[in-house]
Parts: sequence; structure tokens; C-alpha cells
Amino acid sequence: MVLRSCAPRLVLNCTNVGTRHIKYPVDKAQQRFYATLPRLTPQEVTSILQANEYAKDFDGPNSIKCYDSNQLASNNPIEDTRSEAQCLLTKGTLLGVFDGHGGGACAQVISKRLFHYISACLLPTEILKKYLNSIESDDRRLELIESFNDKVELVADIRELYQASFFSFVKELVEHGSTKEFHMETALENAFLRLDNDLSCEALMKLSRKDAARTLAVAMSGAVAVIAHIDGPHLHVAGLGDCQAVLGVLSENDAWSAKMMTVEHNSDNRTEVERILSEHPNNERSTVIKMERLLGQLAPLRAMGDFRYKWSKEILKDVVVPYFGESAIPPNYHTPPYLTAKPEVHYHRLTPRDKFLIIGSDGLWELISPLEAVRLVGEHMSGKVTLSPLKLPRKNMKLSEINEMLLQRKDGLKKKPLDSNAATHLLRNALGGTEYGIDHGKLSQLLTLPGEVVRVFRDDITITVAYFDSEFLRHCPP
Repeated sequence: MVLRSCAPRLVLNCTNVGTRHIKYPVDKAQQRFYATLPRLTPQEVTSILQANEYAKDFDGPNSIKCYDSNQLASNNPIEDTRSEAQCLLTKGTLLGVFDGHGGGACAQVISKRLFHYISACLLPTEILKKYLNSIESDDRRLELIESFNDKVELVADIRELYQASFFSFVKELVEHGSTKEFHMETALENAFLRLDNDLSCEALMKLSRKDAARTLAVAMSGAVAVIAHIDGPHLHVAGLGDCQAVLGVLSENDAWSAKMMTVEHNSDNRTEVERILSEHPNNERSTVIKMERLLGQLAPLRAMGDFRYKWSKEILKDVVVPYFGESAIPPNYHTPPYLTAKPEVHYHRLTPRDKFLIIGSDGLWELISPLEAVRLVGEHMSGKVTLSPLKLPRKNMKLSEINEMLLQRKDGLKKKPLDSNAATHLLRNALGGTEYGIDHGKLSQLLTLPGEVVRVFRDDITITVAYFDSEFLRHCPP
């Protein structure tokens, strides 16, 4: 969840260094609180961590050998979601992670729909015509994608509405596609923006009250996302918001490095802040970004949905206020739209040195840095336990205490990872990693926090790790 309150977070004192430093409790009240939590066995911890893991192997020559994925909920229900699919009418694999806020409705819907919009934008006009003909005739309908591990079903009435919107988009692509030169970056941007526009149009249609409530719920919630399209040696990553994708690269001297394939669209990104400020009058400079949030409310500065920051004030009054009340209109709302669904697209040509791609929601990156994630996955490939550089947790430690840490560290080196799934391995280390290995007590505490406080300590976490075939990439033409 990325729409956060301004309440201070409880401070934890832990040794994982991530993009946001989280530390373990040190005061007596927090220690007493932790003492009341049930103590999970190692088997129970593993059962929780592995509950949502998934792995997929690919046959035949392909730049992707396999991928691992996993999720751990903090919100109930979880607001993150993920999608993976193969394009059937073009070459290419799509991997996506979506982080919802204000509820999980928008993230769930775009995870079901966005890959279809992307695959349609990649097709030449002649193939799009064949696709439309297969829908309109009695012939067997052509499918655009094959989804993997897809467990979400849309309600029938809403599914038909979504299909009508998509078919209308495909018809427009057929009408205008032959006059435009193809650019991958433009195709991805077009897919994001058109789906977002369709979410808006669907929410403003005159539907039954039940369906109108559903489409409006999707439009008023929001989601950030990162999508990877991999076709042979060509990697394109489209991101908006604070999900991140990082490439694990192995150098000639066997050192791991992390190549960022996304940028975070938040108030820490000065270029992004200046972009938004430039789109509004100077007299709004103190209100457009306030308390490090858009209009003082929203942390990500790009997102799908969230039409309370996109629609005109008149639409908000007529359509939204009857359902959500006057508070649905943000303060200082003068010159909308303030928010865009346009992704930032980055391209990288894969080489044999590029070993894997990690895609994660911000719940992962709050606990662990991209470089540490790459190192963990990289050493997981060879069955090694990754240990961080030794750092003493406090000054004036006794020699006996330091010796105990060194003995624990030595024992940790002898162990192989507990998880065959790389996403689960990342999850375990992000939550329980220390200088000397995995701290079972820390894991148990973070997995047994009551529902009313767990969100203070950790967010929903979604991870996908895709492994590349070095031999395939070595023989790709330059």
C-alpha cells in the first residue's frame, strides 16, 4: 500500500540496510509486546513463507529459462498482485507486479487487463484484423496471451464491459495503426494510458447501481506497476510509481552488480517533482507537493486509477461525492489532472553477463537494497548462503558476545538456502536476515504481528525473479 498516513512509524532495530531503514524495537514497552506474540516453529515459518510461491520453467530456445514468484500479505485482503504471461501472436514474455492503494480493486483489474492492451499494441495491423475477425465470426477465437498461475476471475457483467472496451481499442488500432511507425516505448505507453482512460470511461458510464459502484471503486482506488517485456535479447521495462525492477549482472571477476531498470516516481525524485510543478500555475507550488505527497495525500507521483486526482472538480462533485462524500475532493484542487498513468520506459539489450531480473513491490525495497537483493539471488543460484559484511550491532560489546556472533556466522556459512524458490529466499532474508544469517526469532515476530499493527512494520510484498539463459544470449546476433 502506497497511500500512507502521516503517523510516525514504529522504529525497529535491525541490520538489513534497504532504501528505508527499519530497526528492531528497543524500548521496554515494545519488548513486552513482542513477548506476548506466539513463537512459531521453523516449520511453521517456512509454511507461511512458501504458501504463495510459484515457479515456471520454459521449454525450447528462449532468453528466459524460468521464473520464481511469491507474495506475502500485510493488508487483509492483500493489495499487491502479480501477472506473468506469454505473448501468443508475437514473441515475448510479460512479467508484472502491481501495488494497490486505497484498496486492491485497481491493482486486481489492471493485472487482468494490461497485458492484453500491451499485446495488442505490439501487433501489426494485419494480425489485429485477423484477431477481430476471429471474434466476430464463428471461427475459433485467437488468443493474445497465455497467462500463468492466474487465479483471479472477474464477475461476468464486468468482464463483458471490459471486453467491449478492449475490442473498441483494437478497432481503433486497426483504423490508425498502418499510418504510424512502430516504437516499443510508444506502444507500452499507449497501452498504459488507454487502459487508464478506459477505467475512467467505464466508471462514468450510466450502469446499474451495482456495476456503477464496482467501476467507481476501481477508479477511486489506484495502483502503481512495473512491467517487463522480454523478447530474445531485448528487455523493456515500463514503470510508474515505486515498484522497482533490477537486473543482476555478473562481472568478469565474478562480482555482482545491480542495474536499475526503473526510477521511483515520488517526492525524492526531483526531476519528477519539477515535472509536476511545471504543469501547474506558480501560485500552486506550495500545495501541489505537500508533506512529500501529491496534494498532501498520495505518495506515488504516477499511478493508474486514482481519478480523484485526474477528473475535473465538476465530475468529482457530480459522480464521486454522492458515494464518498466531500472529503473525496482533495484540498487545493484547482487545475487537474495532477496525476498521470504514463509509464517511464527503459530499454536494455541483454548479454550473457545479465543473469536475472528481480521485480518487486515497494514492500520488498523497504526492507532490502537492490544490490543486496541481487547478491542474495546471485549466491542462491550456486546454493550458497549470503552473509552481509560483519557489523557490530552496538559499541562496547564483550569479547564473548563477539565470539558468539562469529560462531553463528561460521555455522551460517555451512548451510544451504532453505528455499529452492529464489523469491521465497529473498522474502526470508528481507524479513529475517542479519549479519550472521537468518534470525528465526525475528522472522517469527514479523509473521505473527496482529492484523491491526502489522501494516506499521511491513507492507505487502510481491516478488518475481526471472532467470536468463546465458547460452541463448551468447548466440543472439548483435
